[in-house]
Amino acid sequence: MSSSADSLFQELQKTLAALMQGQGAAQGELSAEARAASQTLLQTLQVQHLGLWQQMLNANKDQPAPLVAEGVAKDRRFAHPAWHESRAHDYLRQAYLLNAEYMQRMIALLPESYEKNRLMFFTRQVVDALAPSNFIATNPEFIQAALDSQGDSIRLGIQNMLGDLEKGRISMTDESVFEVGVNLATTAGAVVYENEVMQLIQYTPQTKKVAARPLLIVPPCINKFYILDLQPENSLVRFAVEQGQTVFLISWRNVTADLGHLTWDDYLEKGPIKAIEVMKKIRKTPQINALGFCVGGTILTSALAVLRARGEDPVAALTLLTTLLDFSDAGELACFVDESSVAMREATIGQGGLLSGRDLSAVFSALRANDLIWPYVVNNYLKGVKPPAFDLLYWNSDATNLPGPFLVWYLRHMYLENSLRVPNKLTMCGQKVDLQRVDMPVFMLACKEDHIVPWQTSYAGRVLLGGQSQFVLGASGHIAGVINPVGKNKRSYWVNNQHQKNEILTATDWLASAREVPGSWWPCWMSWLNTHGDKQIAAPRRLGSADFPVIEAAPGRYVREKA
Repeated sequence: MSSSADSLFQELQKTLAALMQGQGAAQGELSAEARAASQTLLQTLQVQHLGLWQQMLNANKDQPAPLVAEGVAKDRRFAHPAWHESRAHDYLRQAYLLNAEYMQRMIALLPESYEKNRLMFFTRQVVDALAPSNFIATNPEFIQAALDSQGDSIRLGIQNMLGDLEKGRISMTDESVFEVGVNLATTAGAVVYENEVMQLIQYTPQTKKVAARPLLIVPPCINKFYILDLQPENSLVRFAVEQGQTVFLISWRNVTADLGHLTWDDYLEKGPIKAIEVMKKIRKTPQINALGFCVGGTILTSALAVLRARGEDPVAALTLLTTLLDFSDAGELACFVDESSVAMREATIGQGGLLSGRDLSAVFSALRANDLIWPYVVNNYLKGVKPPAFDLLYWNSDATNLPGPFLVWYLRHMYLENSLRVPNKLTMCGQKVDLQRVDMPVFMLACKEDHIVPWQTSYAGRVLLGGQSQFVLGASGHIAGVINPVGKNKRSYWVNNQHQKNEILTATDWLASAREVPGSWWPCWMSWLNTHGDKQIAAPRRLGSADFPVIEAAPGRYVREKA
């Protein structure tokens, strides 16, 4: 055992050193302290593996053995009793976790850098993929399911896998249960304008009086808008309508090959800029309020910077949800963006073409592989279980295509060069843009566990805007933190009323003096928005206007188009 264990440790060390060297961070570049720590980690791993092996040989099958690897008891992948009832499988899961922890701790010794973050991310992808729970030969739950079902689970698993191969993606929910416009995106309204980039939906008022200034919602174009209108009980759109807002929403086109020429400027000009123009004419108002979510917030803010450069001031108050304006730390998505990858995209689709929805979905799933990939591989294929119905996962699987010129401009100028934060560096729609000219009041929400838009980086965007901002930090992640309906009374959020202005205060200091509030942040936002809604007026009796008649009922055709 000793010689084989030493061989394993040496191979692990060689592999890790090679990975480090490949990222320009070889062992020789480590400090003396870090090199000493790496040797200590290796010695600890050797001792742990030796102890684990001896434990397996000497274990009393009638009594559970003490755990050598930390975190085994809390790891959902190995929670089934079969993992600890079998000596061999107990050894496999603990040995795997010891090796995984060693790899991660070794990488943590490297100096902070973009390369270190990439190495950590891609090592995690490999480690997650190699979990013994993912393979027939090493997963006792596969054997148990096959015995219990007399082999039928194997047949069903093959059936599920063949079905997914035909679809080109892993099924995460029972898709037969949901239909957009039937039990998703059901808030009443109508499409009142459309162009090649978007449809503009106006929602039917549900109160006798409404705020004079209507609200425009700009969702992200990298997925479908109905994340904001899933079911009546968790719909942010419905909540806003029920609170007396006249809501308009952009439904982005799921672009096809003939639209692969669309650019960043097209999305600004034919998206929020056109929507604002139409809304002002329909509601006969000089100003509206606007909300942008994720990249929708980046698009909306960019559009407002263009309008301010043109001398226009059409938005009275701005809401930004989990939005990046400063891309200095762009979260785990930045691991996919470097000069070579962007140059490759520019050469292939930069002048025209599509990034397919399937590829885009795969990127986002990889960010949380242990939540969005491997559990479904195990349950669907190894156990032969059909995934249950879940509206959020149906939305997550409803992929969208992106036009190449739009995408590569966004990747280079935002993620790679972080140019939006620099006044007058970028030209959009023929205008030099400066975010300081976006000087209306702003409500900014970030989420504490967001891996796509780190909350500290979202917070950094406060000082880039010219207006007074109110910053709120929600609990949970990128989606669950935003879609936190009042009726569920879940989670919490943090506010800091001592620091409402764009003061030079670090994110850490802001949180240290912030106050936690239980429940949904939605009422806090609505209270703020109501102060910028102008006077109360009678709700409109019809949707659209003579110049912009109703085209079709909400949610419209565009959101139903498949990638």
